[in-house]
Amino acid sequence: MQIIMCLLIPFIGTTLGASMVFLMKNKINIKIEKLLLGFAAGVMIAASIWSLMIPSIDMAQEQNIIKWVPATIGFILGIIFLLALDNIIPHLHLKSDKPEGIKTKFRKSTMMVLAVTLHNIPEGMAVGVTLAGVIVGHIGMTFAGAIALTIGIAIQNFPEGAIISIPLKGEGMKKTKAFLYGTLSGIVEPIAAIVTILLTSAVVHILPYLLAFAAGAMIYVVVEELIPQSQVGEHSNIGTIGVAIGFIIMMILDIALG
Repeated sequence: MQIIMCLLIPFIGTTLGASMVFLMKNKINIKIEKLLLGFAAGVMIAASIWSLMIPSIDMAQEQNIIKWVPATIGFILGIIFLLALDNIIPHLHLKSDKPEGIKTKFRKSTMMVLAVTLHNIPEGMAVGVTLAGVIVGHIGMTFAGAIALTIGIAIQNFPEGAIISIPLKGEGMKKTKAFLYGTLSGIVEPIAAIVTILLTSAVVHILPYLLAFAAGAMIYVVVEELIPQSQVGEHSNIGTIGVAIGFIIMMILDIALG
C-alpha cells in the first residue's frame, strides 16, 4: 500500500495542477509562469543531488566499487537516453512553433502534451529507483526518503499540469478536454516507476548506476527545457528566484524526511 501511494503521489500533483484550468483564465501570468518553471527546475536539481547522486556514490562505496564510477557512467547514460528521446519523440515546447523529434502530422496540442510527458519519464524513473532501493533493503535508502522525493516531484508537477492545460484552453479546447490532456501527461510517471522497480529488483547490483541514470535524465530536462524557458525574455530574475525556492524546499524535504 505504501509503495502504491508513492507511485500515485506525483501523478496526483499533475492532476491537481491540470484542474487549475477550471479556476484560472486562458493564460497564466508571465511572472507566475517563470516562477513555476524555475521552481520545477530547482526541485529537480536538488532531487538529483540528494535523492539520487549521493545515494549512488554511497552505495557504490558499500559494494567496494570506485565510488565515482557508477555515478559518472549512470549520469552520462541518463543524459544520452533523454537526448535520444528528445530527437525521436515528436513534441512541441511551451511558446515554441517549431516541433522537435521525428516529423509527424500530430496536432499542436498533442505535441505539447508529449513535451511534458517526455520529461516526466526521468521523474518516474527517479521515484522507481528510490523505491527499489527501499524494497531491496538498502541501508542508506528509507521509505521516508522515498516519500520526500515523491512529495517534491508532486509539488513541481502541480505547475506542469497547469502549464499544459491552461494554454490548451486558451487555444479553444474545452476545459474538460484540456484537463484530461494535462492529466494524461503525468500518467507516464507511475508507469516509468513500475518498470524501473521491476528492472532494479531483478538486477540489484546495478542500482547505483540506475540512481545516477535517473539523475542525468532529470538534469537534461532542467538544462534543456526548464531553465531556458524560465530565463527567456523579461522577468528572468523571477525564474532564478523560483529555482532557489524549489531547490531549498526539496533539499529540506530530503534531509528532514530522509
